[in-house]
Amino acid sequence: MYKKTILIDLDGVLNNYNGHFDLNNIPEIKDGAKNFLKTLYNTYKIKIFTTRDKEIVIKWIKKYNVQKYISDITNIKEPAWLHVDDRCIKFDGNY
Repeated sequence: MYKKTILIDLDGVLNNYNGHFDLNNIPEIKDGAKNFLKTLYNTYKIKIFTTRDKEIVIKWIKKYNVQKYISDITNIKEPAWLHVDDRCIKFDGNY
């Protein structure tokens, strides 16, 4: 079965990122994030978007037991049906 891809930003969307970047530590998962991923997983292919080290992200995903829901981790904003990011502005054509 084909599933549309959703690209989800890690910091600020799935975790409690507060703007203080720590290279070796990823903040705790946000309340509701695991259920969010679980719900999306039934219909969509989920990829995590982050500039963080992939191995550290894999450890974080396993720590919070959400690896079942994640198909990939990327640092490239790949084509996707939807991008979920806490730092974006929808461009409507008006500069």
